[in-house]
Amino acid sequence: MDLFTGKTWKEFLEAGSQVSGFRESQWKPVQKIQTGDYLLCYLTGVSRWIGILEVTSGGFQDNSPIWKDETFPCRVRVKVVAILTPETAVPIHELRDDLSIFKKGKTAVHWTGYLRGSPRKWKSEDGQAIVKAVLQAEQHPIMRPVDRAKLERRPRALKSKIGPVTIPEPEPLQPSPAEPEKEASEHTEMQWTLLKLGSDMGLDVWVARNDRGRSYKGHRYGDLQRLKSHLPRQFDDVTNKIIENIDVLWMHGNAFVAAFEIESTTSIYSGLLRMADLVTMQPNLKLPLYVVAPDDRRLKVFSEVNRPTFSKLTPPLKTICRFIAFSTLRKRIQELGGMTRYMKPDFLEEVSEWCEVEET
Repeated sequence: MDLFTGKTWKEFLEAGSQVSGFRESQWKPVQKIQTGDYLLCYLTGVSRWIGILEVTSGGFQDNSPIWKDETFPCRVRVKVVAILTPETAVPIHELRDDLSIFKKGKTAVHWTGYLRGSPRKWKSEDGQAIVKAVLQAEQHPIMRPVDRAKLERRPRALKSKIGPVTIPEPEPLQPSPAEPEKEASEHTEMQWTLLKLGSDMGLDVWVARNDRGRSYKGHRYGDLQRLKSHLPRQFDDVTNKIIENIDVLWMHGNAFVAAFEIESTTSIYSGLLRMADLVTMQPNLKLPLYVVAPDDRRLKVFSEVNRPTFSKLTPPLKTICRFIAFSTLRKRIQELGGMTRYMKPDFLEEVSEWCEVEET
């Protein structure tokens, strides 16, 4: 596997598509790559397979400029087998039935663990399925819109003894007078949207206890048919207290399906602290966590999730937390129209992106 961002993929193409590079720390696995091996090119952010490259040389080290922000000095020469555009690239979700990383019995986002570093050797049958799908897409392209924001780079991470971390920039102390009212309105809109969506999908839903009396455009939260008045009491009192204050929960019977924290405030912190508390109290709880925030707060969310405090958790918050932009959620709900009752919670993987950042 060969990971690219939208920017590094563009720079790779502009340089002639003849050399692929990896970070200095990856020299040992790069030396194991052999002539004739295939590199499966994966576009992060939009979670799509965008190309197949054949290796034409052994590993070598070179610092000549190809990529603007990083050197990627551990390199191999390649030739193109197939190349797609971000719009015609193959979404990984479309290969759910063909890839072993989507085995049942794990969390809804466990598969992202296989896509957090490159080069990484994949099983032959998985590689063959990806090659087949990319070649078919090259012959019979299907145009799929791309969220350009997801192609943007992530915050730079710093090397530390606990792994890559970020140190977020301080925020202004005082928001503008118009911000609190706007933030409260957006928070309520997103909270209602997630509650209504979960209910329409046939799931039980929960709203933070202090928000039960709220309404959005005349719709009272309490009128939702599948809104639960009590949570299952399967944990200790401390854990239950944390869970009942999460902004939105989706449940199937007594099983938690997804947890959402809506962060439209300046700090983007209170919800993350609740998630961190939950992970601390129940490290084995397999509950997909989602931060839902405005588009212009995307990098801020990533920076906060990768703080040392959260990276030291077991498991680290960045490995189980995904980001959903307000605009993406709004657009997807609009596209679904009256079809929401046929949707499954797995669709959240398509509208979200994992919050990990790689060490630079």
